[in-house]
Amino acid sequence: MIETDPPKTASASTEQPAPPPLAGVKVVDLSRVLAGPYCTMCLGDMGADIIKIERPDGGDDTRRFGPPFVDGVSTYYLAINRNKRSIAIDLKSEAGKAVLWRLIEDADVLVENFRPGAMQRLGFDYEAVAAKNPRLVYCSISAFGHHGDPDWTGRPGYDLILQGMGGIPSLTGEPDGPPSKVGASIADVVSGMVAYQGILLALLARHSTGRGQFVDAAMLDGQVSLLAYWATAWLNAGAKPKRMGNRHLSIAPYSTFRTADGWLNVGVANERLWARFCAALGTPELAEDARFRTNTDRVQHIDALDAAITAVLETRTRDHWVELFREAGIPAGPVLTVDQTLSHPQMAARDMVVSLPHPTLGRVTLTGVSPRLGHTPGAVRTPPPLLGQHTDEILTEHGFDADGIARLRGDGAVG
Repeated sequence: MIETDPPKTASASTEQPAPPPLAGVKVVDLSRVLAGPYCTMCLGDMGADIIKIERPDGGDDTRRFGPPFVDGVSTYYLAINRNKRSIAIDLKSEAGKAVLWRLIEDADVLVENFRPGAMQRLGFDYEAVAAKNPRLVYCSISAFGHHGDPDWTGRPGYDLILQGMGGIPSLTGEPDGPPSKVGASIADVVSGMVAYQGILLALLARHSTGRGQFVDAAMLDGQVSLLAYWATAWLNAGAKPKRMGNRHLSIAPYSTFRTADGWLNVGVANERLWARFCAALGTPELAEDARFRTNTDRVQHIDALDAAITAVLETRTRDHWVELFREAGIPAGPVLTVDQTLSHPQMAARDMVVSLPHPTLGRVTLTGVSPRLGHTPGAVRTPPPLLGQHTDEILTEHGFDADGIARLRGDGAVG
């Protein structure tokens, strides 16, 4: 685990690291819950200045998501709000709206994940904002997008709903069991990644056009993009996908197997690997079995294949097979629990677990930054902010003096 502290002032002789790739990019973050905050966290990791706009009466919904809490702080909130500054603004007040306009005027990016139409009612839809700041990249994350079937575009949606509509649970679980959502919130996280990608592309395009643009990131679109070969199997071959447990539609063996003391994933995706796998398993006769000679044969006889492999794997421990397959060059790995994953030496070696100071918790431990850039890396620099922690700081940066800030507080426009 890497431990970080606020950066110290370097001497004149100390070589300064290259700034992260989004240094100097200012983001007005009107998002909450998971998809939007995940997106803006990624932008912040790469150096963008994220100004997180929150309601004075409680802030981001995830501040109250729990248990678990740590000294009253939601671990859900901690997961996705590092590298941000928080300002509490009442957007129902005219004075609060005026503050938001001041922030938007010199921003590079705006991110929101309200239902379509909500920003228009507030007076901050793309057309209104672009008229004042045409260079702004305006990203809207929603369940079903801003155009399409009018019966769906305005509907709300959470991760569970979008996973189900995106077809993922129909593919997840055992063949004779019920559909199951993926344990991680992939509809939210993937839509956050799609929004992040769209914002970066729009910023890149701005270099040549001089203008920002609207980025429409629909959660349902993101789920459909995950279907990949499952989608083309039905669209082109009429093959209706079904739940297969941990088996693969088109590759065998490619599944989860029981060993003497745990579960093991093995992926054998070509004939060279199949021959080496049989030799490492000590069953070279399987490679010559007519039922298993080619990948197509193995897929067609998957029950018999898995039974033959499991009979051998169950005789030794998981670690024994992991090491043996490593030596043979066979893709294989243990099925780990979350605590085992985060304690794995590879996580420490790649700085994927990071500890840093927190204003009320002492220290907080978070996952690290991905991807890793060789010359302009991102970093976990600051912990998730307290509600309104940076209100005065941000207002001062945008031209408000002490009397003006006091008036805003007195009016309840900021918290």
